[in-house]
Amino acid sequence: MKNLSFILDFMGNSSSAAIKMGNITGVMSRLPKQNQTVMDFGFQSSGDVMILKENNNGVTNIKQTIHFPKKAIKLAVEQNGSFAGVFLFPEIEKLNKTSSFFNNEIMGVEMGVNISNLSETIDIHFTDVNTTEFNAICVSWDGTSKEEGGKNKWITDGCLTNEANGSITCQCSHLTFFAILMSTDVQISSSDLKTLTQITKAGCGISLFFLGVALFMHFLIRKTKASESVKILMNLFVALFFLNLCFLVNESIAKLKVSAACVAMAAALHYSMLATFTWFFMQALHLYFNLHQISTGIKYYMGKICITGWVVPAVVVVGLLASSKYDYIDISDNNGTSVTMCWIPDYATHLVVNISYYGIVFIFTLTIFVVTVVQIKHFTPKEAKTQESTKKRVFSLLGLFCLLGITWGFAFFSYGPLLLPSYYIFTVLNSFQGFFLFVYYYFSSRILPEVSKQTKSSNQTSETVSKSPYC
Repeated sequence: MKNLSFILDFMGNSSSAAIKMGNITGVMSRLPKQNQTVMDFGFQSSGDVMILKENNNGVTNIKQTIHFPKKAIKLAVEQNGSFAGVFLFPEIEKLNKTSSFFNNEIMGVEMGVNISNLSETIDIHFTDVNTTEFNAICVSWDGTSKEEGGKNKWITDGCLTNEANGSITCQCSHLTFFAILMSTDVQISSSDLKTLTQITKAGCGISLFFLGVALFMHFLIRKTKASESVKILMNLFVALFFLNLCFLVNESIAKLKVSAACVAMAAALHYSMLATFTWFFMQALHLYFNLHQISTGIKYYMGKICITGWVVPAVVVVGLLASSKYDYIDISDNNGTSVTMCWIPDYATHLVVNISYYGIVFIFTLTIFVVTVVQIKHFTPKEAKTQESTKKRVFSLLGLFCLLGITWGFAFFSYGPLLLPSYYIFTVLNSFQGFFLFVYYYFSSRILPEVSKQTKSSNQTSETVSKSPYC
């Protein structure tokens, strides 16, 4: 595409020419030195390509049109550009299992000079695009970036996607290769993505602050010896603290465009997330042991809990680092706006390592939560079921719901009509999770000194579990 000027020598005195090279079709037209005007090209379903005039009533079966604004042509002439060329490349393979190009084609647009940041866009119009079964978005080829495996990266920067009546127009401000990316992945609207991003950043910031306060209270202010439950909770707080911190700085690190820094950031974020999941599991396991009075008989109990909570996630992350699974990812909305982050670009790896990992944790923690609720209900005597005790039990159960990380399970409902509601519920509950846990920890700690001496009956078990997990 960068060496198309040689074709002008074969055109002689002709102002334009249709070109066919194997299965690649295209058209080239000389640029007028003076009196520049707009130029339009069209590709028919038969494969023929032509220059379109103002009145093309007799032209049918046009499947793609390309519009060059006057400003783009004038800018090219000022930089000694002499032609405008448009080529259609068919039979392009799928990018991955969920994404392919519309009609398996890409469009190459070239003017012999560097054209970018146009205020009047180059418009590429596609007809009969199926947007009911697929998400369609305009993308362009970024020759400076590489994806895993050496494949050139397709980005949404510089192109807007306008959809109307089954047709899509890509309004692009630069020259390169263009295509419509058809994906089965659901993309949310620009306004929803912006709102969710703001909620997430606010929630993570607030959670980060209150988790820091809780850790300060525990390590520097607390005078009494911490119980095993409190020690496990503090480990969870540490994991959540670094998870929120890594998430907040992730985008800034990605903008630096330093590959090693992005890989390190992705690994740190992934480790803190897996550690958080693991400590949810440890919380549930400890609660189960307490209900059945098992933990007291295990030698080096806390040491084994801590090793499991921090080492298991490290093993997974080291394995992914060795396999070079961390890199940049682009999160796009339906208008083509994208946000770059450092994470795991391979969806299959994400599915196995993260979704499956949390799926196991979720099943276990939910089971323990249900068992705990049943035991509290079964062992609480009728005379103790006052309005005040009911409020305390509800407060404790809601706290356990967050403490065991069950709120992350809303991610499993992000399909179909529940997609957007589940996104909002998931974002609010989990970005503010650190704050919720701090409130629960603070008020539960205040309840403990007021608890009178309890007998070793079943009442003791139910009240202890319902009032606080830190006894």
